[in-house]
Amino acid sequence: MNPWRHRWLFLALIEREIRNRYVGSLAGLFWALVHPLVLLGVYAAVFATIFRVQLPGNQLFVTFVALALWPWLAFQESVQRGAHAVRAHGSLVRKVAFPHELLVLSAVAATFAVHLFGYALVLLVLGLSGIGLAWGGIPQAAAALAALFVLALAGGLALGALQVFVPDTEQFLAPAFMVLFYATPVLYPLSIAPDWLQAILAWNPLRYLIEPIRDGLASGGAWPAWPVWALWLAALPLLGGALALFRRLSPHFEDFL
Repeated sequence: MNPWRHRWLFLALIEREIRNRYVGSLAGLFWALVHPLVLLGVYAAVFATIFRVQLPGNQLFVTFVALALWPWLAFQESVQRGAHAVRAHGSLVRKVAFPHELLVLSAVAATFAVHLFGYALVLLVLGLSGIGLAWGGIPQAAAALAALFVLALAGGLALGALQVFVPDTEQFLAPAFMVLFYATPVLYPLSIAPDWLQAILAWNPLRYLIEPIRDGLASGGAWPAWPVWALWLAALPLLGGALALFRRLSPHFEDFL
């Protein structure tokens, strides 16, 4: 079954996802735009004011965190929404024949698009406020964001299929992402961690996408750094494997929904 034949369904699913989750209520709008700002304020108060985290080169803590926080939130929420997509549309799966992966793809794409819109607004405000951003680093940031999207889609497909058969899967995502968040240098530079901890955190692949996004926009770098290309080479086979797994299990979805 060719997913491209169902492009209008895909676009309708994206529109429905954005409208129902973000546009239809104040809570959705708050979550999409205001919630990250609240998190940024809390992190700044705790880490910059109370713990007095010192950043290399006297960087502003708010800018340091803001450049990495929105990409992280886009990745985390995209995976979570993708994992829930098939079960959330159980009635549609049972009644209509279509490529079920479109449910995950639309959920991930819509979530990423909303958070990137908020990210663009934040970058605009930072630029207008006189904080020097290196706009020449946009290609590196864009390449890393695209790789982050591919990883989010792969995770959403694999977890979305698993969630159909093991409904408790979703319950483990929140604590898992909490651990992964603090293992990723979003709130702190990796250089301030002890050497033994740096060696452990070096195994976290998300570090090699979050840091290039921040470094590209903060200090420049017109071409993606080598870790971004390496993760691209790893992300595409992961996506292919996740899609193959999803399609292998997809014919059995109706029996468990």
